[in-house]
Amino acid sequence: MAQCRDGSMTEYRASRQGRDTIKAHNKRYQSMSYVSTLYHIVLRTHRSELAIAEEHENELYAYMNGIINSYNGKLYRIGGMPDHVHLLVSLPATLALASFVKELKVSSSKWMKANPHFPKFTGWSQEYAGFTYSIHDRDKIINYIKGQKEHHKKMTLAEEYRRFIEANEVAIDNRFFMKDA
Repeated sequence: MAQCRDGSMTEYRASRQGRDTIKAHNKRYQSMSYVSTLYHIVLRTHRSELAIAEEHENELYAYMNGIINSYNGKLYRIGGMPDHVHLLVSLPATLALASFVKELKVSSSKWMKANPHFPKFTGWSQEYAGFTYSIHDRDKIINYIKGQKEHHKKMTLAEEYRRFIEANEVAIDNRFFMKDA
């Protein structure tokens, strides 16, 4: 259970299959090597629709934090704009980023569609951005996420997203860049 800034409570419940998978992973890897996985993840709303109202974004963030916690992850920072969310998370080494993002998008999408505070939300885009960083970059990324509202006064989501992807040396195919079906 997580408390939102407005005092309401929100809860994420992992699916039975998801919980069983986590338990199996944790049991199997109790004497595991020392690993640090720090991801900066960006999720866009479908067609970059302005669907996350600022007055209710903390409810979404609390719900997403519940998902992260259910996977034994740690949320360092979350923030965004009406059309996208940035997360800085550490995840267990046994959890693939793609599997985590799929669960995060599916579960939060169902929750948002059922929540009257997000009437314009139709889903997340199929694509996402996710990159690994050193723990030494943590504070820089936290400050970057904190500054979302300020730097989007000067830069569009498309500009930010392109810059973010290119800075991580990932090739962009412009035929598909930020194009949802």
